[in-house]
Amino acid sequence: MSDPVFLITGASSGIGAATARHAAQAGYRLVLAARSGERLRELASELGGEERALPIECDVTDWDQQRSAVEVALERFGRLDVAFANAGFGARRGFLEESPEQWRVMVLTNVYGAALTIRATMPALKESRGHLLLTGSVAGRRALPGSLYSATKWAVTGMGESARQELNDTGVRVTVIEPGMVDTPWFSRGAPEWALRPDDVARAVMFAVSQPPHVDVNEILVRPTSQSS
Repeated sequence: MSDPVFLITGASSGIGAATARHAAQAGYRLVLAARSGERLRELASELGGEERALPIECDVTDWDQQRSAVEVALERFGRLDVAFANAGFGARRGFLEESPEQWRVMVLTNVYGAALTIRATMPALKESRGHLLLTGSVAGRRALPGSLYSATKWAVTGMGESARQELNDTGVRVTVIEPGMVDTPWFSRGAPEWALRPDDVARAVMFAVSQPPHVDVNEILVRPTSQSS
């Protein structure tokens, strides 16, 4: 099969799952990576089964697991055209909030995990002259009071530009997707009614990847209309 292949980390819910559905509609075969194996398998079944959507349990903070996910994807599908480093989560603001352990896992997931996704997928993306995407945030464009999460997304913003410069002249495009507030499982009590939906962000992702090869949309900052900052 020659259909292009789209790998997504953090694919089991939220932006990752929404992007998987949009990519499937656009004709991509999918590599769905996350820690939640049961939800991944349900999503893969929804999107056509393992001939079209390959679920892989993967902790993005583990190099061996990320490398193995890419190896399995290449063995199954023979190519990798798009890699979306999307896994991540947030924390309450305040440097006296949360636990140090929660901070550690968040920094490892949001920053180190994204870097490992770049490292694991870069050779295959060079081969296909493909597309690398990272989930940043509005919080990665301005400092937020007491927000270590914001600091991790500043790191992702810088990482995206660093990767773009390294990949310049290889044909690989790089995009950082920077959403404002999105109604995802992060919000245990639900996000405000005016928040973005995961599908809104997925459409932004698909806009970037659908551009002609000579067009590289480097950043997409997308806020809810009612978000003031």
